[in-house]
Amino acid sequence: MKHVQLITDGACLGNPGPGGWACLLRYNHHKRELVGSEPHTTNNRMELTAVIEGLKAVREPCETEVVTDSQYVKNGITQWIHGWKRNGWKTSAKKPVLNQDLWEALDEQVSRHHVHWTWTKGHADHEDNNRADELATQAAREQL
Repeated sequence: MKHVQLITDGACLGNPGPGGWACLLRYNHHKRELVGSEPHTTNNRMELTAVIEGLKAVREPCETEVVTDSQYVKNGITQWIHGWKRNGWKTSAKKPVLNQDLWEALDEQVSRHHVHWTWTKGHADHEDNNRADELATQAAREQL
């Protein structure tokens, strides 16, 4: 099975506000950058979208390492989602799960691959995470 690395980030100018997302796909010696934006969104939605779009771009089932600086994304997909699904997409406080549409889309994409989640500190020394942050912020700023 092929091994792909996916490094993701989301940005938002104001929360909510104009947002951008970016991801870097690495396979062997190849690197591909994907970027997108939304005019009125939140940081968490952009973090989720970056992972969803990155996984969508991986055309066949792969061993995929997702590198994110978002604890929200990593904890949501590896821990919280199981309870949300069991509880009909309600939180432990019986409130609707925020961003349910994106969590469902992410869950669908994750089911296509063997995903390993890696958290990295944002704005630190991870070169690809810094590049994803730069691209996502630029995508958000271009809407101003």
